[in-house]
Amino acid sequence: MSKAAELAALIGSQTAQGNRNLIINGAMQVAQRGTSFTSTGYTLDRMQMLTANTDNVAFTTTQSTTAPDGFASSLKVDITTAETTLDSNELFRLLYKAEGQDLQQLNYGSSAATSVTLSFYVRSNVTGVYAVEFRLNAAGTSTITKQYTINSANTWERKTLTLPANTATAIDNDNSNGLEISFALAAGSNFTTGSLGTSWASTATSSRYAGHAANVMSSTSNEWLITGVQLELGEQAQPFEHRSFGDEMIRCQRYYQEVASGSCYFAGNGLGTTNIIVGIPLATSMRATPSVKQNGYTFHRSGNVNSSGANPSVSNFQYDIGRNAVGVRISGWASNNTDEVAYTVTPATEVLAFEAEL
Repeated sequence: MSKAAELAALIGSQTAQGNRNLIINGAMQVAQRGTSFTSTGYTLDRMQMLTANTDNVAFTTTQSTTAPDGFASSLKVDITTAETTLDSNELFRLLYKAEGQDLQQLNYGSSAATSVTLSFYVRSNVTGVYAVEFRLNAAGTSTITKQYTINSANTWERKTLTLPANTATAIDNDNSNGLEISFALAAGSNFTTGSLGTSWASTATSSRYAGHAANVMSSTSNEWLITGVQLELGEQAQPFEHRSFGDEMIRCQRYYQEVASGSCYFAGNGLGTTNIIVGIPLATSMRATPSVKQNGYTFHRSGNVNSSGANPSVSNFQYDIGRNAVGVRISGWASNNTDEVAYTVTPATEVLAFEAEL
């Protein structure tokens, strides 16, 4: 083969490898909601911290600059109030959800189903066995659990977990929750004493995190960090697919986006005698009809009615999936004008956002 042919083949193979990572924000680059969190819920984009039945534990989740070579960020969980006794029903985990329509290349539910591989970089001072649960369609009727071991304290280690093909259960081809990946940081005996299955099946509660032994909640000295999360077709983990910050941001904005902060102007029209409809542009269309996250955001208005401006809040809104705008209905104003302008006021810390998470 000539040098030119070899180069063409190499370029072609690299092109075919593009967009192979099915995880959004696996490098923990995007943090629209902030970089530090002290409660459960969504933290860095697409990443959700959850607890169940915990008594006293408190923790901080941050976008950390501690990262392995080739990465700038990680998600870090730092225990600030320890829970030294782990009750049987307690659970502490990081959860990621993927849309079913983005996973159709797995061909699950057919004879053409393929295996997939999850890889990630992890670091903790708590060594030992950890478990990761995979669950289809959020139903629990088709799950599988895999284990990994942190061998050396405070050392970045890359882990690889390969999942067998699932020929029995199809992933719903829509914008609903098609796959959950749940990283346990602590799990009571209710979740760990069952058997570790080798194939997709309906799993008993006791097997959800079978064999998980590490308890990150046990000391305020404990921390757990993760980055470079990648899910791809096949049984071999390829090098992490780095995407530009801009590409990753747009993917994240399908689920959450901040559309305004500080003093911003939006055109609005009067609706009846007590409402104004304000058109707010979006960066990209969202997964589903979003909810409004005002975070202290208030509206003032200009026009010839109540121009001094009380501050009514958003009561409801209209949204068409596929269109990059939201029509927000703001209630509580007297409105007899069709060319009103609604606008916001400082401080700049106020944020208007829309959320359409799974």
